[in-house]
Amino acid sequence: MSRDGGAETGDSGAETATLDALIRNLRPQLLRYCARIAGSVIDGEDIVQDTLIKAYDAGKGGAGVTNWRSWLFRVAHNQSIDHLRRMGRHHGERLEDETPIAETDSPLETREMTRIALSLFLRLSPLQRSAVFLKDVMGYSLTEIDEIHGASLSAVKAALHRGRASLRALSGADITEPPAALQAREAGLLAEYVERFNAHDFDAVRAMLAADVELDLVGRVRKQGAAKVGQYFTNYSRIDDWRFGEGSLEGRPAILVHDPGEPSAPATYFVLIEWRRAQVRKIRDYRYARHVMVAAQEIGR
Repeated sequence: MSRDGGAETGDSGAETATLDALIRNLRPQLLRYCARIAGSVIDGEDIVQDTLIKAYDAGKGGAGVTNWRSWLFRVAHNQSIDHLRRMGRHHGERLEDETPIAETDSPLETREMTRIALSLFLRLSPLQRSAVFLKDVMGYSLTEIDEIHGASLSAVKAALHRGRASLRALSGADITEPPAALQAREAGLLAEYVERFNAHDFDAVRAMLAADVELDLVGRVRKQGAAKVGQYFTNYSRIDDWRFGEGSLEGRPAILVHDPGEPSAPATYFVLIEWRRAQVRKIRDYRYARHVMVAAQEIGR
């Protein structure tokens, strides 16, 4: 592996091993990056997974990528922009909107970055979000950021300056929006689900499932249909390292899971529940993707 993340020459097996190692090291940064561009840690994880699928497909297809690090961030950025468009949040993604400016400023320090809520990043253009994160968190040069985006160097400089200035102003104004409250009906269903789960009354939990319920055990397996999803609850009945609590994450109904041996410690992972009327339509369990909970606690305030 070269210093800049380019794959060394060699057979396809060696290149795949190199890509595997790079992804393991880079995955947390990719998640934090996508979360800040998309404004959601949960959506950011989905975007990272799509990015990695494209990376492995490119590797298998002999795409001839010479700098996988920059390539991964470029694909992640494009995937994030596609996500924003699907969600109807455009936020000025046209790169040419960043006109050149002459001002210079100082980087955002770590203590400043940790005070900035994830929601505030959505008030910036995607290029501004990207430039600030890549320069002030990842330590990328302006030339490297330019390579990722294909924008002009002057546009990158302008985006970096405006992004820093905006985040400092927004952070100081204390205008972070409070998390959305769950609807009473939704909160009641979630509380009932959690109560039955904690009581190990899994037959009662199964009775809450829609016939076509979907399970996404993130990073492990996907299943559909009440009969197939039922095994998921059997597996939970065999372990005792969890205690569920109802709550929300990014305004979505969520089960926050704690280690019963450390009840005062932060949640170790979470489970998302989607409802159709009074039935569970989809379960997304992050037990095997705990890095998403870590990222949510770090930057998803």
